[in-house]
Amino acid sequence: MFEHRLTHARTALRATLGAALAAGAVAGGVAAGTAAHADADVRPPARAAHVAQTGASGEAGERTQAVKVTAAQVLATARAQIGTTENAAGGGTKFQDWYAGSQRGAETAARDGGSTASYKNAPWCSMFVSWVGEHTGARSQIGWDAYTVTHAKWFEANHRWGTEAKPGAVVFFSWSGSKSLSAINHVGFVVKDNGDGTISTIEGNTGNGKVEQRTRPTSQVVGYGYPTYAS
Repeated sequence: MFEHRLTHARTALRATLGAALAAGAVAGGVAAGTAAHADADVRPPARAAHVAQTGASGEAGERTQAVKVTAAQVLATARAQIGTTENAAGGGTKFQDWYAGSQRGAETAARDGGSTASYKNAPWCSMFVSWVGEHTGARSQIGWDAYTVTHAKWFEANHRWGTEAKPGAVVFFSWSGSKSLSAINHVGFVVKDNGDGTISTIEGNTGNGKVEQRTRPTSQVVGYGYPTYAS
């Protein structure tokens, strides 16, 4: 099942985004103490990485603005999506469909040299985080992008990046244990720090292509993006 999903995802990306994007696609690995999963991210062509480095303050769609949304509200919305599952083609979720039809989808497709239709079957962990931000009114604090590296660099450029797990923070993972933003493979929301070297999270495109609550070792965390929530 896992290998079939990855094979299909690569084929779809190659057909829609071209060889440059497909060659850079990141496949999920095996998390310590967990079963194999399909956590993955869309990695765009090299030219998009340059945009992220030079224009990151606007790369997640807009500059940050104050919101009246709490961390608890964001986590409740994310939790309500648990069990949502992609179809056999790796698509069919409301997160992918929303992103493909959004203004941001058009912007990132133009940035990365693809088409908005490609997002409908693309790895969707960052699209899930973006959808939650949109549907809670916290988009300007959470950002929106389909590419986790660019999403993380937006937090860093806005001086809201760090190493402390906080409820509602956006957590970025590298399965290799790297602490480099360019090595990021996956993203989700922090529910809590368990105080034992693990965190509880809510993530999209995990397990067999679902929204799930997971327990992750902090050794796989690259860093955290901190939305400024209402108190």
